[in-house]
Amino acid sequence: MTNEYAGKKTNNELENPADFTSPEELYQRLVQTIGKYHPSDDITMIEKAYKIARDAHKDQKRKSGEPYIIHPLCVAIILADLEMDKETIASGLLHDVVEDTAMTLEDTTREFGSEVAFLVDGVTKLTQLSWDKDKVEIQAENLRKMFLAMARDIRVIIIKLADRLHNMRTGQFWKPEKQKEKARETLEIYAPIADRLGISRIKTELDDLSLRFLKPEVYYDLVEKVNLRKGAREQFVREIVDDVRNHMMEAGICASVEGRVKHFFSIYKKMVNQDKTVDQIYDLFAVRIIVETVKDCYGALGVIHELYKPIPGRFKDYIAMPKPNMYQSLHTTLIGSTGQPFEIQIRTFDMHRTAEYGIAAHWKYKESGSGKIAAGDEEAKMSWLRQIL
Repeated sequence: MTNEYAGKKTNNELENPADFTSPEELYQRLVQTIGKYHPSDDITMIEKAYKIARDAHKDQKRKSGEPYIIHPLCVAIILADLEMDKETIASGLLHDVVEDTAMTLEDTTREFGSEVAFLVDGVTKLTQLSWDKDKVEIQAENLRKMFLAMARDIRVIIIKLADRLHNMRTGQFWKPEKQKEKARETLEIYAPIADRLGISRIKTELDDLSLRFLKPEVYYDLVEKVNLRKGAREQFVREIVDDVRNHMMEAGICASVEGRVKHFFSIYKKMVNQDKTVDQIYDLFAVRIIVETVKDCYGALGVIHELYKPIPGRFKDYIAMPKPNMYQSLHTTLIGSTGQPFEIQIRTFDMHRTAEYGIAAHWKYKESGSGKIAAGDEEAKMSWLRQIL
């Protein structure tokens, strides 16, 4: 089974290079991704980390038969997609060297300094954390807390999430029992941590991949049925998007409007919770309106509620009352002209960035002149993290 969604990317998806892409091509892609957001074009640290990791892993292969260096490169690309600092990306490239090669933590400190060594050591310790695979569900909350207690730096958790995401993307090369074991762990430990950190781009993909390995027949049946009426549904969404866009312009609200099919796992959860088949789930898609200001969010809501009939009890104001992971949006479910229900989410561009990147957006590590992070900032981040985990 090949990586079926490889290479495709929407605004909400993290970059997913196709299987068997060459290391050099992946490295160039990494450099390009960093270049899109990073203010400095000095990639000396990244280049050095890549070369040292490549040499350290040179005789190792992945289950797919690919050179092992593919994995740290793909982890680094995910981190660059989240616009992380260079120390985090270098640590992503080096995250397996201490555990899997002859390179020591002292070597890492000598070559890259204490900050990168600290991050690599943190990821190594999390990787060595073991639990009873038959009791993952029962132990899940304790394990999530243990993750936090051991991490001591949010970036360690973000690297570990990127590591798990790439392993799950290439999980077709695992044996079926390992696929199920890793999918259970992912659903119980990693996806909830990504959710609590507000990184929906990682959380939703981990959920979908877990469903694919835990319940392949349900997953592929869902994919088939969702795709079955794809043409009619896309036309319906297109009409709503065009309609909403025109009304926003008439109201003088500058807005980006887009429609999307909901993620498979969220559709599956609805089917289970509401005891319905996929044919009975109507709001399979959502329309998103992104505006400049909070005032425009409520202005857009007024326009929408005049345009479509809202369903009573299906309105949520996460702007006035944000979720613990800082997520903010207005959610409203409406009835379309054909009687079909659909959801609209309204948020500002800043809120959208937080919804996609979570903590990586709010507390992205800014590189100061010294490359150091103020101790007070660090403590503030960790105390917030303790509250939400």
